[in-house]
This record gives sequence, C-alpha cells and structure tokens, in this order.
Amino acid sequence: MRVGIPKEIKDSEYRVAVIPVGVEELARRGHEVAVEAGAGQGSGFSDDAYAKAGARIEKSAPAIWSWADMIVKVKEPVKSEHPYLRAGQIVFTYFHFAASEELTKAIIASRIVAVAYETVRTADGALPLLTPMSEIAGRMAIQEGAKYLEKPMEGQGILLGGVPGVAPAHVAIIGGGIVGANAAKVAAGLGAHVAILDVNLDRLRYLDDIMPKNVTTLVSNLQTIREEVKHADLVVGAVLIEGARAPRLVTREMIKTMKPGAVIVDVAVDQGGCIETTRPTTHAAPTYIVDGVVHYCVANMPGAVGRTSTYALTNATLPFVLELATKGWKEAAKSNPALSRGLNIAAGKVTNLAVAQTFGLPYVPLEDVL
Repeated sequence: MRVGIPKEIKDSEYRVAVIPVGVEELARRGHEVAVEAGAGQGSGFSDDAYAKAGARIEKSAPAIWSWADMIVKVKEPVKSEHPYLRAGQIVFTYFHFAASEELTKAIIASRIVAVAYETVRTADGALPLLTPMSEIAGRMAIQEGAKYLEKPMEGQGILLGGVPGVAPAHVAIIGGGIVGANAAKVAAGLGAHVAILDVNLDRLRYLDDIMPKNVTTLVSNLQTIREEVKHADLVVGAVLIEGARAPRLVTREMIKTMKPGAVIVDVAVDQGGCIETTRPTTHAAPTYIVDGVVHYCVANMPGAVGRTSTYALTNATLPFVLELATKGWKEAAKSNPALSRGLNIAAGKVTNLAVAQTFGLPYVPLEDVL
C-alpha cells in the first residue's frame, strides 16, 4: 500500500503521525511511504532520517494526498485540506467529529474511509490511541492552569501549591478518567487541594485508593459541581463520552459564581467542551476571559510538547497503521474488532452511532458497509 505522511498544518501543531522507525517497519513489509518535507521537524526528526528509513520526501501536501492510498495524520483534515480528500482513500487520524458538523459533512461528501484514533476500543473498554494523549493533556492541564493563575497572565496571582503559612489552591477536576487521574496526580504533587468528581462509584473507589491524602473524591451531580466550581481556583474539564459531544456540565451561571481570576482548562474541548462558555482556542492565542474567569481551551494541547507526544502517540498507533496497510481497511476491520470501532465514516455512510446521533444523520451499521 502507498502510505502518505503529510505535515500537520493546524495552528501550533508540532506532532508527526509516523516516526522514522515506523517508516522502516512499513518499508520492511513492502509498503511505499512518502513523507512531506519538514513533517517531522517539530518533533525533532529530519527529512534525512525519513529518507534513510526508506521514505520518499515530497515537497508539497497535494503530492502526498494525491499519491497515497492511506493518509496517516495526527489532527483532523483542516478546511484547506478538504479538497485533497479522495473517494476510497483511508485517512487514519484524530477526527473528533462530534465537535464539528462542518468537518463531519465534508468527510461524508468526500467518500473517504475515516478511521478515528479516538474511537478505536479494545474488548476491555480501553481506548489505546486516545489514552497516551489523554495522559499528556491531563498533566498539561495543571501545568497550564498553574501558569494562568499567575497575575501577569490575568489570573488571581496565586501559587498552586501555596507555601508554609499560606493555603494552596483548590483544584476541581470534573471527570475521573485518564485525563482526570493524570491531572490529579500532578496537582496533588504540587501540593494543591484537589477534588475529583465522577459519576462512577467504582472509579472513585479506585482513585481514592491510589491518590494521596490531598485528593478528595466526590460523586458528580449538580450540587457538587456547583459547589466545587464556586470554590475552585482552577477547574479542569475532563469528561469524555466516546464519539459523542461532551455534556455541558458547568453552566454560565456557575461560571458567574467563580472567583475573579480563577482559571478553567477544558480538556474536553476536542469533543465540544464540558463547560458552557468553552470555545476552541490555539497555542498562539490560548485564553480568553468570561465573567472574570480565564478560559484555556486549546484543542490540541499535546501539540505543544511535540516530541513527547509524538513518541507516545506513535508507540500506540504503529501496530494499527501496519495492520491497515497490510490488510486494507475492510479485512482489518473484520479481523480486529478494536479497529472496526475506529471506523466512523466510510464511503459517505456514518458507521458510528454517536456521531450520527449528534447531528441527526442516518446511521449505517458497519456490517452493512463491509
């Protein structure tokens, strides 16, 4: 199969979808690989490293897209890339369809085969291609939240962990999954008072066992969310419903009760955000203020730590890339249930129920497409 690796062009996106050793593994199995010039630069990989691994280096994105049977990316195709989409072509990347009706309809119209990292799910319910980026985003949420609590960044001017004689910040984390757990670890390690809210009691019991004593677990409901948001210095939105739009759990009225200069980091922004006042931002312009509260809603947070993120992502994605390239999407989906769940849209048909329900689109079971 011909596999293309274009350069990511989303604002401040420094990741690359395949590292040189991935090219080497593809080439070893008889596949052809083309990499756009400069694609790996943001993660510290030179064109020469890709060429030595067996890739051809192309100078333009259109050349990559028109040549490849399968495109492997990190982020969803942005609007300027939509004209490159070709019927029957496999595109393997993060799509997060529920956050954008425009993208969803463009992909349907293109008739490509859209395999989304974020919905590849194993039999035990794990999301192996979403997990590494969730780990990074959770840890970054505290790193960025602590920065924007500083007065020059329009925050309250408080130190997350406090000092002897001065109370630490209070951090409220809504969602106890991978993002929430990693955020809690970092916040607790810095000395903050941390509360994790979740609806799953078994998950809360597990978190209560593994977290340090400055982390409190709470059942998530309207009352606890309202109280925690009111008293928090930093709120982290960490809610995920696979394939679907994130529920808006924090309302505008709750935001109005927060302290002036408090900070919100909505990691769920990729799926539309779990805060009513959320709108996507970029690393170039990461924050805005609503009712005196600083909002950090960057839709590709891990892109800022491109080298770490690229290694973490490609460690997880490469086996699936090899499987798609070797078997083709239909045989790969038939033989690997985890990969079949990653198929969101194929040949103009929406095969992911959550995506179809989000936008009121016709749903076609994957078996009918296969």
